[in-house]
Amino acid sequence: MSALALEPLDSASATRIVEHCASLFEQTLADRLVAAYALGSLAHGGFAPAVSDIDLGLVLADRRDDDDETIRRVTRELQQKGSSYQRLSVFWSSLPALRADGDDGRFPAVDRLDLGRSGLLLLGEDVRPEVARPSAHALLTDGIRFALQVLAAAPVVVEFRDPARLASDIHRFTKAVLLPVRFLYTAATADIGSTDDAVERHLAQPAPVAADLVRAAMRARQGQPDSAEQLTELLRVELIPLYLAYIDGCLPALTPADGELAQGLTDWRTRLLNPA
Repeated sequence: MSALALEPLDSASATRIVEHCASLFEQTLADRLVAAYALGSLAHGGFAPAVSDIDLGLVLADRRDDDDETIRRVTRELQQKGSSYQRLSVFWSSLPALRADGDDGRFPAVDRLDLGRSGLLLLGEDVRPEVARPSAHALLTDGIRFALQVLAAAPVVVEFRDPARLASDIHRFTKAVLLPVRFLYTAATADIGSTDDAVERHLAQPAPVAADLVRAAMRARQGQPDSAEQLTELLRVELIPLYLAYIDGCLPALTPADGELAQGLTDWRTRLLNPA
């Protein structure tokens, strides 16, 4: 049995989709939308037709209480337009927050770095020179917060131990395997890089953790996945060691002020090693 994949989407089609999405947000936000950008692999290269997301960045003039619900609503409406639109991921913040190396919406540090480095202007005024570059520590801690919120959730940890369903969904499979590799790359280099960059660095280490699993994820990303049975076995053997390596790589870089994050990583490590 083959693992299920998303319908392939070439970068030109993905660019048309992100342009259309930007124009619909402009209709909703009107003159409060300062600029809209394509981000991620659509902007800096390496878009993978089999699995890549369509990343859209919105810069607002100010922050209002109902912005979160408005942007969530429009995003849901766009994602309902078809399977290709389901790849859409929207990042947003006000320009004053971005100038101050922060976000008051949903624009994590690594995506702010991507905006400043590679953001592709779709409409509005180019404000990239005004966006503060995130510090190396902010890149590290924002990645940890995301991991603890999304990847350390109890249902995800359970799935890591019984990964047959994960192996049957190529989009989720590639993210589960390659996200920690990307996070480790950014933490080590203070740069966003590409998935190819992160994987190359990971595999160049002596005795890289989960090397076979990472290579399988790259084959899947390139539209050539192994069978679900093969992926399930690789996940059973190598996924948890990969996440333990991520946790162990992050902990020494945290400061005493990051105690809550350190405790979260430590608890996550315990749950990965000791199932309830």
